[in-house]
Amino acid sequence: MLSEPDERFTEPDGRSLKIAAVQMDANPAPTTHRLACAERLVTNSAQAGAQLVVLPEVFNTGYTYSTENHKRVETLAGPTASWMRAIAARLGIHLSGSLMLLEEEEVYNSMLLFAPDGRMWRYDKMYPWGWERGFFRASRQEAKLTVAETELGEIGMLVCWDVAHPHLWASYAGRVDLMMISSSPPSVSEAAYHFPDGDQLLLDQLGPIVASTKGGELHVFGDLIDQQTAWLGVPAVQAVGCGQIRTDIPKGRPLMLGNALTAPRLLKYVPEADQLQMSCHMVHECKIVDDSGKVLARLAEEDGESFALATVWLAGAKPNPQKPQPASGLPRLAYLLSDVYLPALAKSVYREGQRRWRDG
Repeated sequence: MLSEPDERFTEPDGRSLKIAAVQMDANPAPTTHRLACAERLVTNSAQAGAQLVVLPEVFNTGYTYSTENHKRVETLAGPTASWMRAIAARLGIHLSGSLMLLEEEEVYNSMLLFAPDGRMWRYDKMYPWGWERGFFRASRQEAKLTVAETELGEIGMLVCWDVAHPHLWASYAGRVDLMMISSSPPSVSEAAYHFPDGDQLLLDQLGPIVASTKGGELHVFGDLIDQQTAWLGVPAVQAVGCGQIRTDIPKGRPLMLGNALTAPRLLKYVPEADQLQMSCHMVHECKIVDDSGKVLARLAEEDGESFALATVWLAGAKPNPQKPQPASGLPRLAYLLSDVYLPALAKSVYREGQRRWRDG
């Protein structure tokens, strides 16, 4: 989908930029398979005129909470970063996406951006969402948000759940021409939680605290991004995963015990909870947004593996917000669960994975 021409494109003070947001199936698959799929989509985007192509979060592995993730981390010398650098050079584009990156015995969810000449910029996810903390840690450098100073313009970078934190958006105010987001958000509000005996629970059945967060992820990756983009006064692009996933849930037993504090009926599920699985669709918000918050191009889930394409306008001077920043609109409980409680449960999964890696 291509956006309509903007009358500002004829003005001398500024420039246009054609962007592609790639949507890939979120189900895990071998890296060789996923890179081949990504190469097809990136090549088609470049042939359609895209100068900047953005891939989803963990595009090289797919999205899961499986301990298999510990075996799939890579270094900057690994196959994924090497592939990104080579494709950007061959196609003459700027290419971005995130992967689980190993550095000094720690794993980060790192969004990389490669220029055609081989230059690279890196942003590490600040807020691993919930169970993700079992597989990578938070960035250590929140005070140093990445502004990629490229030939296309100055680009701000965020990864998935980071977009729910308004102070991160505020850190980019007046500093960037464009915001770039790599995401793969599961629609946990609409998920089913499966036990090995065949029982199944929905979010509304997991207790009042968890149920109070229902719909939060749909707001975050939908309206919230549009609102923050309009407040910054710069365009934004977000690439996401698609499809339906089924994944293990780390530390299901303490999770169910915690939920049972407000919903005692859940106690009967505790013995089987360490084999808990979740199935859900991904949030379908693969899109490109202009500097007023208007969505120029968006993919639906039924579009499958494809790309959204639009031309955005980058102003000649970096805009500064002219009004108060919109609040996130999320309840505090959503942050408590996503940033504190679930990551606290999952940390031991990360530590054990790191020990196994160090032991060979």
